[in-house]
Amino acid sequence: MYSCSRRHDLRIHFQCISCSAYSNRGLKIKMCCAKNDGFGVVALAEGCNTWLGTSKWTIPKTRSLCNSIEIKSPCVMEEEKIPILEGMEVFSENCPQQILPPWGNLSNQDLEEEDENHLDNRSEISVKPIHETGEEIYYLEETNEEILSKRVLELSRSNKVRSALSLYKSMVFSSLRPNAHACNSLLSCLLRDGRLDDALKVFEFMQSSEIITGHTYSLILKAVASVRSSDAALRMFEEAERDVKTKKYMDTIVYNTMIAIFGKTSDWIQAERMWRSLQDNSHVGTVVTYRLLICLFVRCGQNELALDAYHEMIRNGLTPGDDAMQAIIGACAREGKWDMALNVFQSMLDSEVKPSLITCNALVNSLGKAGKVEIAFKVYGLMKSLDYTPDAYTWNALIGALNRANRHADALRLFECSDEAAMGDGSFGFRVSVTSYNLVIGACEVARKPKVALQVYEHMVQQKQSPDIFTLLSLIRGCIWGSLWDEVKEILKSEPNGSLYNAAIQGMCLRSKTDLARKLYMKMHQIGLKPDGKTRALMLQNLPKG
Repeated sequence: MYSCSRRHDLRIHFQCISCSAYSNRGLKIKMCCAKNDGFGVVALAEGCNTWLGTSKWTIPKTRSLCNSIEIKSPCVMEEEKIPILEGMEVFSENCPQQILPPWGNLSNQDLEEEDENHLDNRSEISVKPIHETGEEIYYLEETNEEILSKRVLELSRSNKVRSALSLYKSMVFSSLRPNAHACNSLLSCLLRDGRLDDALKVFEFMQSSEIITGHTYSLILKAVASVRSSDAALRMFEEAERDVKTKKYMDTIVYNTMIAIFGKTSDWIQAERMWRSLQDNSHVGTVVTYRLLICLFVRCGQNELALDAYHEMIRNGLTPGDDAMQAIIGACAREGKWDMALNVFQSMLDSEVKPSLITCNALVNSLGKAGKVEIAFKVYGLMKSLDYTPDAYTWNALIGALNRANRHADALRLFECSDEAAMGDGSFGFRVSVTSYNLVIGACEVARKPKVALQVYEHMVQQKQSPDIFTLLSLIRGCIWGSLWDEVKEILKSEPNGSLYNAAIQGMCLRSKTDLARKLYMKMHQIGLKPDGKTRALMLQNLPKG
């Protein structure tokens, strides 16, 4: 490492230097220079391969140049890991005299005068500062595009951003074209480093050179959407799709990228549009395409679209992954298509894919709603064999299935089991939910067992679960049919609510308890609650005239 200050000159003799002490990965050097109008040159002869362990500092042969050059520059050389590539000369990209040989601002006359008059004083060359992004342009003695492209590729994969970009710019400056693979790797390297503007310049070069690929568009569109917006990415995509020259690069991978972009923002409308455009342009979706579509549509509640995407996937001979199948089971459960949900569930088991607890619960709930109680309990048994512990949702689905099948006694017994499990050693890790209590109280109402309903209600209060309006409505209706009038009054005292008073008055009228109904009606007016139309009509029929 060399250093120089403002008060001293640095004299470098360009002759063979043994570099055995250096590693074969290149010299470590960086120039940090003050602003001036000259420019610096570092040249490596073609024979000095620093990657092979030997390096020579040489000056390109120019007329009347002395063997030793004195450089006066207010600069400091600092060590940094920037590889000096073989066969390269470094000079400023912004210098207006960038011609070869690299002594661009020295005319032949200048060289002759220097040779005749100032040979002993030696030339003074100042170093031009590098441009704002810190990359330099190199004079390349190597002109093989494939070799240079391979170097760009290796530097990009190693995340040596500045070196890779410098070599790329040097190739472009020398009218050499890097191949598409090298440019795509450079794009990835720049985007990983957050340099979208530089990546867009490389992208424009690839477009103009017609070495662009679908992978290129995928990289740029994803980065534009992330840094700017999905709308900006959409505008870029639409522009490329309208252009005949670039439309051919819009392959399935690019469409997948756009679908994924809209998936992040839950914009299912634009995602569907990309899907239709993919179909219209005779492209065939991949497993990734349909996985993205199905999961997005289900998440956004577009179950029919999710099912359409799933059917198209099967028609194309593709096998859905576990996340797509679980999403489809959820969609089927919401749409009441229990048979399809069961088939997909069986396909998962056949493929040795373990369904999640949420998927099992959704299937149990779907089967329960369809009255398929026996199958629902088979799935419940399978859940236990999969080492899943039933949660509150599982018990709700099973109790609801028994209620719909008018098996209210079984629902009560199952509730007792779930309650004991929740209050046992804590291994189940859940509390019986308000929904579960409501289901059981509802089952008691239908089964005409109001006393059991009251016991469940008392247990609910003891467990510090707050009953909601559905709990109390079901409880009042059950007590009225069981002629438990005092209990009805107590419930109304605890929760003065218009809906509860309306339900109680209407139930009493239907049970011919008009006196009790009149008292409640008057009480309702006194506390400022408004009767509904049905309550008023019943009171008009039963109140005395006048």
